[in-house]
Amino acid sequence: MGNLLNKIKGPMDVRSLSTDQLPALAEELREKIIATVSRNGGHLASNLGAVELTIALLRIFSPPTDKVIWDVGHQAYTWKLLTGRADRFDTLRLYQGISGFPKPCESDCDPFVAGHAGTALSVALGFAAARDLKKTKEAVIAVIGDAAMANGISFEALNNLEEVGSKVIVILNDNEMSISESVGALSRRLGNLLTDVRYNRIKAAAEQAGHKLRMTFLRRTYHRLEQAIKSIWLKNAFFEEFGLRYIGPIDGHDMRALEQALRSADEFKGPVLLHVATQKGRGFKPSEQLPHAWHGVGPFDLDKVLAATQRNAPAKMNYSTACGTLLTAMAEQNESILAITAAMVEGTGLLEFSRKFPGRFFDVGICETHAVVFAAGLAASGFRPVFAVYSTFLQRTLDCIMHDVALQNLPVLLCVDRAGIVGSDGPTHHGVFDIPMLRSLPNLVIMQPADYLELKAMLQTAFAHHGPTVIRYPRGGSHEVDLSRSVENLEIGKAAVIREPNQGVADVAWFWSFGDMLPVAEGAADKLIRAGRPAGVVNARFIKPIDSALLKAQVAQGAARFVTIENGALAGGFGSAVREALAELRLAVPVRSFGWSDAFVEQGSTDELLHAGGLTADAIFQDLMES
Repeated sequence: MGNLLNKIKGPMDVRSLSTDQLPALAEELREKIIATVSRNGGHLASNLGAVELTIALLRIFSPPTDKVIWDVGHQAYTWKLLTGRADRFDTLRLYQGISGFPKPCESDCDPFVAGHAGTALSVALGFAAARDLKKTKEAVIAVIGDAAMANGISFEALNNLEEVGSKVIVILNDNEMSISESVGALSRRLGNLLTDVRYNRIKAAAEQAGHKLRMTFLRRTYHRLEQAIKSIWLKNAFFEEFGLRYIGPIDGHDMRALEQALRSADEFKGPVLLHVATQKGRGFKPSEQLPHAWHGVGPFDLDKVLAATQRNAPAKMNYSTACGTLLTAMAEQNESILAITAAMVEGTGLLEFSRKFPGRFFDVGICETHAVVFAAGLAASGFRPVFAVYSTFLQRTLDCIMHDVALQNLPVLLCVDRAGIVGSDGPTHHGVFDIPMLRSLPNLVIMQPADYLELKAMLQTAFAHHGPTVIRYPRGGSHEVDLSRSVENLEIGKAAVIREPNQGVADVAWFWSFGDMLPVAEGAADKLIRAGRPAGVVNARFIKPIDSALLKAQVAQGAARFVTIENGALAGGFGSAVREALAELRLAVPVRSFGWSDAFVEQGSTDELLHAGGLTADAIFQDLMES
């Protein structure tokens, strides 16, 4: 590795480099990103594709005065390295380290948090309108991935752009990928722009001439020529109909072309869209070949990967793959079962389903709200749609679940993946809010398994139920299980007693666990019993409806208190449901609840976060002994 990166302490140092030094800087940046992600995990392919684009942005614009807003910040690692955080980059995504996403409290070069797709253009319009009201002159730039441009919020912002009337620069970073391959009409249209042979042949010749002509008026002439070419070959360009001056496509790894196009965009008086074609995973052959597999990765042995010895490592079973495998098997027996994803085919375990039943599988792109309403339409037509989605992205769909699914009591199954904490992606991605958000909605059945076979039983139960159901499950998993084993459907609302206290004892502490917290509950109960205090353990399985009959029976048998444990927000969560059920029964028994407090959970490994949050058997035991 060279030493250019070591000399860069902020954006001004990037602008001081000569053009000839930029390829070496790009190479150093890629080496740094690959080395750090191999140790810490992170988003690799998307960041490797945005290196030259980021360098060009910092050579033309001047943050923090100019506002660069990243749509989904998992393409912003180079931005962090070049805006004063290189000395802390080794802490990327670690507990109390720097975030994997833009974070204003880290640097004033980050104007806005960006963890979910589709928000950048709306944010940029807000910054631009504020600039105009204050009568200042800073540039406002939104960097949007091609898949995020198809998100509904992006379209709403496009529709509002002319009404706001502010100058913004929109950079469309087109790598033909989100996490899965980009889908939909917009993706096809962008592909046509990138591959139109006649247009690009003439454009390439003009670019070669443009590189030799550095004077401002000639550069402007070149872009007027480019616009004329587009008007011939690409009539009624999609973005221009929204009031955006379209420039591109531009090679996103050609520094001269990028800087020239960015200057032209900055000089243009109105809103501009700069279409930049990049290669996801560029500079790291494994991620170039399989960009979806290298989108978000855990730590890996770099030497082994480069030697190709890890390429074919078998995938371990986790809740995502188990759910996908089970759904595929059930779909073989039930032709009404359909599967839906929002650009997360691999992430939600649905790859096998998509290959086996292509006509019954739908990838709607990064459009979660559409996915829910689409599923409602399918359910109203007699099918049994399953929408598999990460909890953090389900947050966007609450109104649609209420109005289009629950209100009409339609048999839509929501498989809520990554429920609970997810580790190093941090507060934008933890799935701790789905229970409070969904629990108040009538008609929903909400459940969570404690293991894979219970997940199978819950899927069967959901398909036997004639209303909407939610199954939440955590990231990861542990042991391998034979998923072909036969299991019985569950009685809706019926909990399972895992451990009874000694017969006839009084003052029992009953641990009620929800889902993946069952081992923690059992560990804390063991410690309490060894300390001479009777305890029992319940796997709640259902939070809506909750097993009020069992609560009532346990109070009658001598329950002195209930201890609830959940991998979710305490406010309005599982513990609240237990308290409400006891209040409804007019039973005044104390409840001690353990879960995530009323704060956003920071990044870190799962173990670090559980210890910090007091969600371990030791911490719960100590708390109970002191109370």
